[in-house]
Amino acid sequence: MADFLAENNQCGQNILRLVSRGNAIIAELLRLADFIPPIFRLDNRNDVTRYSEIIADFSYFKSSEFFDHRIESRVELQDLDEEFSENHIEILTRFYQAFASVHKYVSDLNRYLEDLDEGVYIQQTLESVFLNDDGKQLMCEALYLYGVMLLLIDIKFEGIVRERILVSYYRYSAQKSAATDSSIDDVCKLLRSTGFSNLPGAKRPPNYPESFFNRVPINEEYINIVVGRLRSDDIYNQISAYPLPEHRSTALATQASMLYIILYFEPDILYTQQAKMREIVDKHFPDNWVISIYMGVIVNLMDAWLPYKAAITALNNTLDTNNVREQSVRYAKKLEKLQPVLDKYLKEGVLMEEFVLDNIPKLMNVMRDSNVTLRWLMLHTAALPPTAELNKKCKLIRDQVIVDSKYNALLVFQHLLNTAQYEYKLKELFRQMLDEKQNKWEAYKVEGQERMQELGDVFSGTKPLTRVEKSESLQNWFGEMTKQIASLDYEDSTSAGRKIIQLIQAMEEVQEFHQLESNLQVKQFLADTRKYLHQMLRTINIKEEVLIQTEIVADLSYAWEIIDSYTGYMQQGIKKDPSLVIKLRATFLKMASALDLPLLRVNQAGSKDLMSVSQYYSGELVAYVRKVLQIIPQTMFSLLASIIRLLTNRIQEVPTRLEKDKMKDFAQLDERYQVAKLTHSISVFTEGILMMKTTLVGIIKIDPKRLLEDGIRKELVQQVAYALHKGIMFNPKAKVSELLPKLATLGEQMDGFRRSFEYIQDYVNIYGLKIWQEEISRIIYYNVEQECNSFLRTKVLDWQSVYQSTAIPIPRFPPVDESVNFIGRLAREILRITDSRTTIYIDQMKAWYDVKTKQEVANRTLFQQIHRAVGSFGLSGLDRLLCFMIVKELQNFQLNLQRGVIRDKSWLEFFSLYTKLLQPLQGTVNQPQKVYSQAVSKTVKLWPVYLDIILRVGQMQLLRRQIAYELNTSCKFDSKFLASSLQTVNRALLADIEKHYQDPTQPYPKEENPLMYELTAYLESSGFHNPLDKIYITTMRVPFFPLFNYFLVLSQLPKLVYNKSVSSLVSKKPQEHLDAPSFTIGVLTLLKQFHADNTNFFLAFLGQYIRSCVEAMSSSKSPELSQDVLNVLLFLEDYIFYNRLPRKSVESFIPSYIFDEFRSQYA
Repeated sequence: MADFLAENNQCGQNILRLVSRGNAIIAELLRLADFIPPIFRLDNRNDVTRYSEIIADFSYFKSSEFFDHRIESRVELQDLDEEFSENHIEILTRFYQAFASVHKYVSDLNRYLEDLDEGVYIQQTLESVFLNDDGKQLMCEALYLYGVMLLLIDIKFEGIVRERILVSYYRYSAQKSAATDSSIDDVCKLLRSTGFSNLPGAKRPPNYPESFFNRVPINEEYINIVVGRLRSDDIYNQISAYPLPEHRSTALATQASMLYIILYFEPDILYTQQAKMREIVDKHFPDNWVISIYMGVIVNLMDAWLPYKAAITALNNTLDTNNVREQSVRYAKKLEKLQPVLDKYLKEGVLMEEFVLDNIPKLMNVMRDSNVTLRWLMLHTAALPPTAELNKKCKLIRDQVIVDSKYNALLVFQHLLNTAQYEYKLKELFRQMLDEKQNKWEAYKVEGQERMQELGDVFSGTKPLTRVEKSESLQNWFGEMTKQIASLDYEDSTSAGRKIIQLIQAMEEVQEFHQLESNLQVKQFLADTRKYLHQMLRTINIKEEVLIQTEIVADLSYAWEIIDSYTGYMQQGIKKDPSLVIKLRATFLKMASALDLPLLRVNQAGSKDLMSVSQYYSGELVAYVRKVLQIIPQTMFSLLASIIRLLTNRIQEVPTRLEKDKMKDFAQLDERYQVAKLTHSISVFTEGILMMKTTLVGIIKIDPKRLLEDGIRKELVQQVAYALHKGIMFNPKAKVSELLPKLATLGEQMDGFRRSFEYIQDYVNIYGLKIWQEEISRIIYYNVEQECNSFLRTKVLDWQSVYQSTAIPIPRFPPVDESVNFIGRLAREILRITDSRTTIYIDQMKAWYDVKTKQEVANRTLFQQIHRAVGSFGLSGLDRLLCFMIVKELQNFQLNLQRGVIRDKSWLEFFSLYTKLLQPLQGTVNQPQKVYSQAVSKTVKLWPVYLDIILRVGQMQLLRRQIAYELNTSCKFDSKFLASSLQTVNRALLADIEKHYQDPTQPYPKEENPLMYELTAYLESSGFHNPLDKIYITTMRVPFFPLFNYFLVLSQLPKLVYNKSVSSLVSKKPQEHLDAPSFTIGVLTLLKQFHADNTNFFLAFLGQYIRSCVEAMSSSKSPELSQDVLNVLLFLEDYIFYNRLPRKSVESFIPSYIFDEFRSQYA
């Protein structure tokens, strides 16, 4: 038997590795089912509109050329297709590999069968493998697992979605698949849509699933042998663990599941062979018709076998109304009878070592009965699978079971808890006894020996004992007994057991025949020795078989999915009594036993998949444990809300000095009692979860303290994310901006959350501030990342995000406008109210004013309110989003410039002509008014697109300045040590870099050194940076770029006029409004993206303009500078101010006296 799986037996090892791989493939399919990109479902209008032309099902193969040509003929479709490919190729490859592994699995199975047939394995044939116990099991499992894969693929991956994934992979990895993967056609043939849908009310396709199972033919003789073995044999020898005949269907449940799957490979049996079906039903399904096929996937045979005549006819006996009633009543009575028995055994002090050793068969029977009853009731009252919803008979029989068994979900749940606790106690006790078995045996042996030795000494006459005469024969006899006890061998338990029984009988006889009863002390010694020998006998009977049988009987894998229907009862129970967590721990450990099923073969084969498969199932179970126990943080938060309401609204703050007669008013004893009571409730809940102890679930260790903290984090994330989503939502039709009131309300909410966290941290022993900051930053940065995805070609998907977590997920809400989430709505609302087309920014006031009403619309208070509402993380997240928006605008500018100017010959000729005309830049231009006005009038239609972009960039830069100021101020006030440290490190680093450039032998941070990158992130988060100095995009050299900007500025400045009251340029006409600061900063930012020479040429052009106009003015009658020249000078002043340039930098282009004198006109 062991030989078949020996390492040198290639035949056994190959089939074992194949079955191990099968279990690993199923785990991977189940894992991937949670990661299907929603886009492939095309189930909403946006996705259909955007992606329907690049995502196709298998109809693509009929018209692939037409499909590809349509994409290639349109630039926007090409871009979208490339973007889609970049974002999804990684996950598509993972899906394809999983699908391809299913085809490879069945191909390898067929090859193995061929090898057996051809005699590749010496002395092994198909028949001889089935004669071996391990071989028989593995051969049946190999076919069964393939069937499970196919069914799971259809349940978890809808046919049309599967096809779209495969076609997308085929298109995006064409070179790869052509070169390395010739099986892609076979994979597509195997997994093409079957027409099956798992949605409620969907009809079953004809000949399903047998037509699906027969897509890859498998050796018929092999299938027949497998069906024959499963029909007739107990291949797993389970009946020994279930000796009672009424438990037979439970003993053969695993086999029955396998048979259900494998019959689809031989559908003829289901359709026509009534005798075989009758035999199968009578053996495997005489009292059950709902089965679990793999890890809790439930099938109702009444619905599944409906199209098959022979199968449904055979099943009708089981489904007879009287039989259904008989089974329901039987299990209802068992449940009623078992409850008091389990309660009795679970009482403290009952399940002790002696009691357990004396009653092993009785206790095992209770365990079997409990599990069989639990299995039958949980499966037959479970909600119907979606495909069975339309079957009226299924509903009627389920309703009949519920009525006849007087089904009460709470009682079944209670029974589950008690059974799990009972098993847990028994297993722990047995493990302990097994560990201590040899030590106890030796201890009892020594005690017995010593007693016999002492009695021998007593009868020798050397030891005085009251009224005991010397007896040589008894002395020798007791000496012999001592030797006999000493000779008992622990290793040879069978002969030791027989010998012990003989020794006990001999002692009883010696007591009777030698009248030793008259001496109480001798009698006591003999009684003690007999007791020790009895204990040795009991100890030697502690066998590992009991634990093995317990593991078999306690299997809960059938409830892997339906257990979820009992979650509500678990949570209600915890709410009433938090100590219920102790019993739940045993239930979770019972569920963990389900992991043995998929892991057994993976472990046996020594496969490297063991960790991955264990990780998946353990992770699923831990996620369920978290889900159940989440009720504790939820309840804590609802109690917290009541505490905060009382502390904020009802309880008055006690002043530092208080008059004696007012003391009673401030005492507020009732309110304080309420707070104390609520706080105590929170402590009780905390205590409840901490009672659970550290538990190993599969391969993941659950630490209750960590579990509580994660639960609190999860609830905090849910509530804060919801508050941010709801709090930052604006009515587009509102006449007055709702921004400030909404921020004020949200700020109060966030203060409430923060205060409640401060209050509770000591009672539940957590670091409140740390958790608060970590989770708030995660929520903000995740939302910023998702909002920025719309600006990125390669998007960060949820499963790739460093901020998203499976244990503490950040919820995603459906968008309510063009923004993805709240951070986008906030940014767009700020941009809307500070729009440079409708407002004017005054730098001295650091505020925006409405052009028409002259009312203030935003100032520094706005950023303080944002800070209060979303914290410093929110401000820096908003800053990051504005960066992305600026990048997008600058990229659009580049694109428009390339398409509208650089590629247009006429414009290039125009700029080339004026470049020559204005040369040399150090000189002046004759008739400047004429030259410049002609240039401006020719380019007037060119500017609107570029002007809009420049104004938007300028506006966003101004907002970034305000955000940096708010962050910097708060950093200096709230974290002065951090602020000082950052400034010091920054200055030191810059000094070192300057030294390096003066003397290259000096050190400089290497590329792999993260210092500069990390320091930049800190500086930006603390506001120690100037957004106007930032380089947003990489640019190529653009011809005539300084001249282009120069004409753009010249064309717009005439729209402005100097205003003394605001000491700045403002629009002449409200209908042609232009915000001067936004315009100046926009031009400045644009020039920053290019080489510094561009800025120098731009300033040189402006200098030439001023000098030319001043020179022309000297010949005119009026000595005053024209408005246009003054505007250019004012623009230059602002440009120098915002760019933080010294005056000297422009004095090389404009004489200093012009700058000194021009303001005299405004005095």
